[in-house]
Amino acid sequence: MMTDINSVTALWWAVIFSGFYHGINPGMGWPLAVSAALMERKRAAMSKALAMLALGHFLAMIGILLPFTLMIILVQWEIEIRIGAGLLVIAMGVYLLINRKHPRFLARVRPSRLVLWSFLAAMAHGAGLMLIPIFFGICSVGVEESGHQAAKTLMGSNILTAFTVAVIHTLSMTIAGGTIAIIIYFWLGLKFLSRTWFNLDMFWALSLVVVGAFGIYAAYSGH
Repeated sequence: MMTDINSVTALWWAVIFSGFYHGINPGMGWPLAVSAALMERKRAAMSKALAMLALGHFLAMIGILLPFTLMIILVQWEIEIRIGAGLLVIAMGVYLLINRKHPRFLARVRPSRLVLWSFLAAMAHGAGLMLIPIFFGICSVGVEESGHQAAKTLMGSNILTAFTVAVIHTLSMTIAGGTIAIIIYFWLGLKFLSRTWFNLDMFWALSLVVVGAFGIYAAYSGH
């Protein structure tokens, strides 16, 4: 029992740290928050931009998690579903390694539509997919669950878990990205940002492969 508690605790920490990781990545939008504050010359513009980016990211996370929440009630196919999800995450990582170009359609989204931009950016980068193996581990579906009522209870519990995962992850992302945006805006300035721009695309793609492989391993090992 203690091992299970420790495992679930570690998985929730993974939700938080994955949020920090997404927030640090410039591809998730924090430079847009800095840009909004500079263009409007209002500090409040940064908070507004971060809120819109957070909403878009949350919608992307829950949009990915909910379909798997519904699938997870098929407990007799638990291992197959988890393996399939792991392969999907790996496939996304491999695709991003091969296709290194930044999605061009994101440039066509107007800066005023940050919620849509954030949603599309998270989808295009496979940000939600990264949460799937962690989500499955938290749900810990047991093959002993059976029957209509058990499936109904399981589905309701996992939908709540999906929203909780999405909220905590998005909050962590916003804190990380917002902290960087504030430091850039108030102290380092835009010139520092242009000189020290960093690209995490390759590391991001590799992390998807690692997370997908972990999900497959966890499915086989019964975690």
